[in-house]
Amino acid sequence: MTIDPIADMLTRMRNALNAKHKNVSIPVSKTKLAIAELLLKEGYIASYKVEGEGIKANIVVEFKDNKVIQGLRRISKPGLRIYANVEDLPKVINGLGIAIISTNKGIITDREARKLGVGGEVLAYVW
Repeated sequence: MTIDPIADMLTRMRNALNAKHKNVSIPVSKTKLAIAELLLKEGYIASYKVEGEGIKANIVVEFKDNKVIQGLRRISKPGLRIYANVEDLPKVINGLGIAIISTNKGIITDREARKLGVGGEVLAYVW
């Protein structure tokens, strides 16, 4: 049992990228699926699929051939939650990266949150 499943997902992805693996397997949850969908939509990963079912299900994330993801960082942790309103939403590397924000509209990027005019919990940075 992991205390912080999002940090576990990001660490698995970071370790697989550093080891130059083509894919990585991550235990499935709704939040992790939403993050994987967001990374796919933003062009950071090639694809993802769910293998297995029930408690044994895993998300298999396929990386792109060229190193698109330079860094992954967890921001809001279980011991210290970080929230931002729409005016204070962070920009990652002056807009070159994305901040993953959990809002009442779902898990979205910082750009989408600015367009919708909503704030929320800053989950992670990807660049």
